[in-house]
Amino acid sequence: MKWPKAYLGDVAQVVSGATPKSSVDHYWDGDIPWITPADLSGLEEKEVSVTARLITEAGLSSCSSRILPPRSVLFSSRAPIGHVAINTVPMATNQGFKSFVPDQEILSSDFLYWWLKSNEVYLQSLGRGATFKEVSKEIVEAIEIPLPPLEEQRRIAAILDKASQLTEACASHQAAHRRMGESLFIQAFGEPRTNPFDLPSARLGAIADCQLGKMLDKKRQSGCSKKPYLRNANVRWFEIDTSDVLFMDIGDHEIDRFGVYQGDLLVCEGGEPGRSAIWKGGNGVIGFQKALHRLRADRHKVLPEYLNWALWMFAQRGLLSDRITSATIAHLTREKLVNINILIPPLPVQERFSRQLEALNALSQAAKSRNQILRSLNSSTFSTLLGWCAEK
Repeated sequence: MKWPKAYLGDVAQVVSGATPKSSVDHYWDGDIPWITPADLSGLEEKEVSVTARLITEAGLSSCSSRILPPRSVLFSSRAPIGHVAINTVPMATNQGFKSFVPDQEILSSDFLYWWLKSNEVYLQSLGRGATFKEVSKEIVEAIEIPLPPLEEQRRIAAILDKASQLTEACASHQAAHRRMGESLFIQAFGEPRTNPFDLPSARLGAIADCQLGKMLDKKRQSGCSKKPYLRNANVRWFEIDTSDVLFMDIGDHEIDRFGVYQGDLLVCEGGEPGRSAIWKGGNGVIGFQKALHRLRADRHKVLPEYLNWALWMFAQRGLLSDRITSATIAHLTREKLVNINILIPPLPVQERFSRQLEALNALSQAAKSRNQILRSLNSSTFSTLLGWCAEK
């Protein structure tokens, strides 16, 4: 026996979001939670109740966003595709979401959450667009999902909730390592907001070469010089995911300009501006798209490991916010990036910090590997449970 299937548009209302004008002060700092995909980028929990920004009733009325009721299922449809959460309080979203308000008589929010989480790769494949992939409302409404009886949906979701607790334990371990990295940074270089060690500073553009990636023009793709390339979605904080790289034409004459070399720091221009990671693969074997900046540090002055963590500290403390333009989608332009003032510690201190990071990263990688195994088990468990419940 197989469970019947249903189109998402038939069992849930699909709701798009929008952004009030950032230049109108009375649209902002109200009491309505307003969420963006960036709010979900580091979320390990299933539910979300707090957002980075709030909007007013006037801000909500000024755009096409609407308030989603609690227990809606938030799904990021671009930059990146695939973040999922359930809201516990009424909230609005920006245009980076296609959210679901399930018909609670036939579809459990928890079941839908786990189906979306378990089918992330498939959902990402539905994205359309040259620069930023996006899943449209029409495509989302036409997605077919299995529809067991409501009680079976709840049973499946409850089992996966239990399994997820192990995953969250590993994620907490990784978060502890990140806090330890912050502690090592402050111990070595001081708090960047106050500069207690009175370190000299320099414009980022004076200590690192900055290059924006290649524009992907599908009309000009011949396929004769195809190379893999990194895009925004591949760059996470402190790591680069090469499991789903795409290809585009990058000629041999373009490798110096658009190729990535060992030790280069890739910085997100959009999505979550400033998010960055160091490339540790081969030289010139992969390119990068326009949604990324490549920083190539002058190693006589600064190490990429230090720059990576400096950007993290800036981002966590809101020190990049005045550098980001966000009329619709947040951007960190090259001009803004190269003019960021960076504290310049002595190289021996940076080198000691880099060695400490190596030991810390080894422990963090072990936790990440365990986390990946558990996530894989959760995904396969969903399909197994569907089959098991159908046979009962």
